[in-house]
Amino acid sequence: MAKGLHEHQLRHQGLNRFGKDLTRRAGSCCELCENSGVKLSIHEVPPVPQEPDYDHCAFLCERCIEQLEYPKRRDPDYWHFLSKTVWHEVPAIQVLSVWMCRQLADQVPWAAELLEQLYLNPEVEEWLDRLEKS
Repeated sequence: MAKGLHEHQLRHQGLNRFGKDLTRRAGSCCELCENSGVKLSIHEVPPVPQEPDYDHCAFLCERCIEQLEYPKRRDPDYWHFLSKTVWHEVPAIQVLSVWMCRQLADQVPWAAELLEQLYLNPEVEEWLDRLEKS
């Protein structure tokens, strides 16, 4: 077995340990768009630590993951829920939300206005800085 495949499988197993806790935290809904009744997957919020870390994980639907990972497919109108999630109590969700809001700020006025209203604690701001540098 290739070393890369083995490492990927080990990481995936490590992330799967968080499944029940993430389901409980998310209430079986996407932690960004709050869509329920859809397949949810664990998404690691960059920068990804060397070992799987529950605090760096988000439980997201396929549509949110696709739009995060493929900017050319991104639909700015889809992301109106950011007005709620930028205030999320889970730092990983707040970081993803603010990061996406920053990505959209040049395209849609509501995202820029939302960013102007935000106050972020220093830990979230530092995480965002590391994310944008990665």
